[in-house]
Amino acid sequence: MLRVAKPEGFGNIVLEEAPMPPVGPDEVRVRSKVSLISRGSEILRRYMHEEAIDPAIMGYSLAGVVDEAGSEAASRFQPGDRVLAVAPHAQYVVQPIDSRIGPRVWPIPDDISFEEATFLPLAKSGVTWSRSPGIRADHTIVVMGQGLVGNLVLQGARQHLCERLIAVDAIAKRCQLALEFGADHAIDVSETDPVARVMELTDGRGADIVFECVGGQPGLKSFAQAQEMVRDGGTLHLIGLYHGQPLPLDAGKIQRRRLIGGYYGEEPPEVLLRRTIELVQAGRIRVRPLISHRFPYQEAKEAFDLLYDRLAEAMGVLLIWEE
Repeated sequence: MLRVAKPEGFGNIVLEEAPMPPVGPDEVRVRSKVSLISRGSEILRRYMHEEAIDPAIMGYSLAGVVDEAGSEAASRFQPGDRVLAVAPHAQYVVQPIDSRIGPRVWPIPDDISFEEATFLPLAKSGVTWSRSPGIRADHTIVVMGQGLVGNLVLQGARQHLCERLIAVDAIAKRCQLALEFGADHAIDVSETDPVARVMELTDGRGADIVFECVGGQPGLKSFAQAQEMVRDGGTLHLIGLYHGQPLPLDAGKIQRRRLIGGYYGEEPPEVLLRRTIELVQAGRIRVRPLISHRFPYQEAKEAFDLLYDRLAEAMGVLLIWEE
């Protein structure tokens, strides 16, 4: 079979031959249909590094059909079942049906396409992160960063019918998309000071909750801005990663405010995934409009290059393994 790999060298994305993975008793082998590339982890943490990356972490979300189920897994999965797998980019993947951090393989309802299913792990995170700080109807919420993660956090926050939902990004197209997904205001930081605008919209009070979803080098500045726009008694929820250096936490500005990091809460992962699937089925979380590009898997290198070189054009980038 073929899989996506990243040997030594910046941006060195290749396809490599690998043996067909064997199936253990509690495992399922999936024949891939579609996989989703995440700019955050796969570009900032993999593509941009000089060292070789373990192929087992080259990717995190695909959809396909069960090829074989182990003796213990066969009570829940049969060959031909449509499934989501938390797994790397490859023609075939093997995952245990359960793990300590939640389901690794999950049935896909008939009314959710393979393409849409690839977004479910990120959508679950967005829904979960948006729940954890305790959004109330009278709250003003700011979501900084409108890539896939930020958009899905915004959509999750929209479920709580808060008083005001503000999106922030540096790309005009993403700001427009945020408005289409329910943001009351979208601040383009290339044109407007986001801290001043949030203070203007809140009559100088600041936001009740700020979700910081930028990550990477730009996240250093946005994290500092987030501290400026959280009100006294408010919450800053840090979700972005891979900044490359320590974040500029100002002790004076975080006083009387709560700082949490990527907190999921106490609900079981399978409960959160079921809730997310229900929201997608009901059209309350929309992922299809987030698809910007589709590449045949043979063009994996071009797909990764697009996410690195032409960020303003790309959102959800899919690899098609089988039509």
